[in-house]
Amino acid sequence: AMIVPDVDERLPGRGLWVTADRASIELVVRRKLFARAARQAVQVPENLPDLLEAALARRCRDLLGLARRAGQGVFGQQKVRERLSDGADGVLLEAADGAEGDCRKLRALAPAMPVVRVLSAAEIGAGVGREHIVHGLLQSGRLADRFIRESSRLAGFRPAAPLPSVQPM
Repeated sequence: AMIVPDVDERLPGRGLWVTADRASIELVVRRKLFARAARQAVQVPENLPDLLEAALARRCRDLLGLARRAGQGVFGQQKVRERLSDGADGVLLEAADGAEGDCRKLRALAPAMPVVRVLSAAEIGAGVGREHIVHGLLQSGRLADRFIRESSRLAGFRPAAPLPSVQPM
């Protein structure tokens, strides 16, 4: 049997659930706990934590693109500032490698809004069809809730950003 990451939670077969963070996955692989849980010999990809991180990052990028196409997300500092000034509600998105000063200014416009800071500017840009995006805003709803869930899973595989990676809604 082969261990296959199923971040979409849709593959057939027996599921073995592990907390979505790098340390937990590495511990399970190191102690050969997948084989114990499956009660049989299993093949585990050597780079399983990296595969999971890449798959979770892809899910986050896909959700950003979906939000943009559905008109439920805006990207770029000026557009986010305008929406926040209009009283928009949702989830503020900041690139983990974004300038802290600019991010702080936007957070000040909506201090109670949850902030996700786990993707790089290049990853956010790739999700919305641009090269480099630091700021985004997803309006409240199912897409924003899914993005918060997936980005919190991704945060378990990445070093902590200066802010908490995900603040609860």
